[in-house]
Amino acid sequence: MKNLFALCLFSILFFTCQQAPAPAAEKKSDTAPKPVATTSYSITGKTSKVYTTASNTDLRLENTATLAFKAAEQPLENQVSIFVNPSKTFQTFIGIGGAITDASAEIFAQLPAEKQEELLRAYYDVNDGIGYSLCRTPIHSCDFSTGSYTYIEEGDKELKTFSIEHDQQFKIPMIKKAIAAAGGTLMLYASPWSPPAFMKDNNNMLQGGKLLPEFYATWARYYTKFIKAYEAEGMPIWGITIQNEPMAVQRWESCIYTAEEERDFLKNHLGPTMEQEGLGDKKIVVWDHNRDLISHRANVIFEDPEAAKYAWGIGFHWYETWAGGTSMFANLKNIKESFPTKNLLFTEGCQERFDPEKYQFWKHAERYGGSIINDFNQGTVGWTDWNILLDQNGGPNHVGNFCFAPIHGDTDQGELIYTPSYYYIGHFSKFIRPQATRVSTTSSRSHLISTSFLNTDGRLITVIMNKSDLDIEYQLYVGSEAVKLMIPAHAIQTHVME
Repeated sequence: MKNLFALCLFSILFFTCQQAPAPAAEKKSDTAPKPVATTSYSITGKTSKVYTTASNTDLRLENTATLAFKAAEQPLENQVSIFVNPSKTFQTFIGIGGAITDASAEIFAQLPAEKQEELLRAYYDVNDGIGYSLCRTPIHSCDFSTGSYTYIEEGDKELKTFSIEHDQQFKIPMIKKAIAAAGGTLMLYASPWSPPAFMKDNNNMLQGGKLLPEFYATWARYYTKFIKAYEAEGMPIWGITIQNEPMAVQRWESCIYTAEEERDFLKNHLGPTMEQEGLGDKKIVVWDHNRDLISHRANVIFEDPEAAKYAWGIGFHWYETWAGGTSMFANLKNIKESFPTKNLLFTEGCQERFDPEKYQFWKHAERYGGSIINDFNQGTVGWTDWNILLDQNGGPNHVGNFCFAPIHGDTDQGELIYTPSYYYIGHFSKFIRPQATRVSTTSSRSHLISTSFLNTDGRLITVIMNKSDLDIEYQLYVGSEAVKLMIPAHAIQTHVME
């Protein structure tokens, strides 16, 4: 009898559990990937327009072929192939762009009017240029300024003297023109290099130092005043990063935060202050430094729910290669696997050590291409170059840290100098548009690296780069169909399939 009672009780409980309503689905964060439905995608009847940039040729984003897809046979063992599977989707793309710094804006102002218009078209026009869709700008001075400055008088703890008047001479006019050239919309975010000197323990905007705890609240309000001042000028701010390179003591503007210090500043001051000031919709990006130590910063901040709730994602640079290291792309994958609702954003990269003899040095462009492909394949949603424009000396820069930009303005001759890096970036930014979804792409040989995105208009974009010294014949497979073509040595190609 006891056994029968137990059996009946078990049956009732089992039935009840089976019929109980499922728990409410966890509310999806707006930071989660938003893949489009691609299960019905078919390449049948579509063609691929191929655009090529190649070393030792005149090819610069040239349409070099239009190919029709055909039914494909089993790939051969010794055949080089790229395999694209649009039914497997990953992160949603937000854009590619570069930084408008004081240096960029001052050189822009020195160019003839027709060259200014040319530069704006070259970067921001999606038809006549490469279609930049995002922009980073510093909060007051950085190394690429002609001197150190802030938006307040030194010692103003109440921020009563806050004013962006300095930026209204060069930087704000250029940003406004860039927004117009981009069609009226440009995702703009901002980063500080250092708090004002009096807020730091070394009383210096340069040479590292730390933000004094008594100024945490004041510094948090400084961000909100910047955002509101810029938006009052008609320039919407998408978000901010907390600190440029928070582990680098630089001879220029810099400030050090340990992971714990950045976490606590975010959760106790910056995050709450942004919400209190009605700016809770602005994105906050942590770290904003190299890939090498990024996992530690992510672990400390994102494992703390009170800090993590304010963080949209984590930003990174590529300068871990400066001391002869390698690009630590695998660290990005680890973060995406560990914290899938947090976004990865490339916030800065440039070719260091300016040398006017190397404007056309091809390895600089290949550094860009390799980084962009690998970053995207690890889950990165957006990619931001450093200065969009520098002069013929790699500046101006108030501490002698001269670098390359994709385009240089020769202020003596009134001319623009386009480097190969500009075209390599364009193979992505011109064709992969905001809200595109990355899709599965692999290569059968390490000679070629590749990434693919599906745009919201249905165009499938695949970018392939060849860093080898060989011309390589390959087949591009999309599902069960393929096209065959050759990519020259040291070249990059974009397939636009429609």
